[in-house]
Amino acid sequence: MMILTGKTIMSALRPPYPYGGEFVSQFLFALRLCWFPLLVSTVAFGYGAPGLQAANFLVLFGALDRLGGFFVLASIREFAPFVDAIVLAGVAGTAITADLGARKIREELDALQVLGVDPVKNLVVPRFLALMLVTGLFDIYALLFGIFGGVVATLVNGAPLGPFWATFFTNASTTDLWGSVLKTTMFGAIIAIVCCYKGMTASGGAEGVGRA
Repeated sequence: MMILTGKTIMSALRPPYPYGGEFVSQFLFALRLCWFPLLVSTVAFGYGAPGLQAANFLVLFGALDRLGGFFVLASIREFAPFVDAIVLAGVAGTAITADLGARKIREELDALQVLGVDPVKNLVVPRFLALMLVTGLFDIYALLFGIFGGVVATLVNGAPLGPFWATFFTNASTTDLWGSVLKTTMFGAIIAIVCCYKGMTASGGAEGVGRA
């Protein structure tokens, strides 16, 4: 897997770059496949764990207005990147593994090498870059809907939204945002490498693809 990581990074940096069409295709594929599961997951996680549970705890101390500040820690730093990575790995990652695994079983990867086409550059690199980009973008999406879950939790507890937003923006910073995006981008890179490796090393027919 480390060898594949090195080859992927070197192939991504070294010209030529013949994978533009495949990159766009994989990006749109992940976008189309993951947006709805991510929406449901982030709202549910934002409303459930940091929303309702934290709100119930803060109500005991009469400090429900601090829920917005807590969401900076819970949603921006932890839950949004975490849920983003899980959904991308479970939806797009498994699709990549199945695709490359099927190609491996059908000996398409060997055929590409015989033709002088590098499978890493033409198949792995576009998926690697597409997942890195889409996880970073989806992190913003996850943040918005995760915070929406917090807004719903605030309203359910009968509290005004003014204090929520006040403490949220007081505690939030651009460092938190960029750190969250960078974290999810790295998650995307790891997901892509692992899934591509599992697909390209699949063996044993259709059952082997399922195991991968």
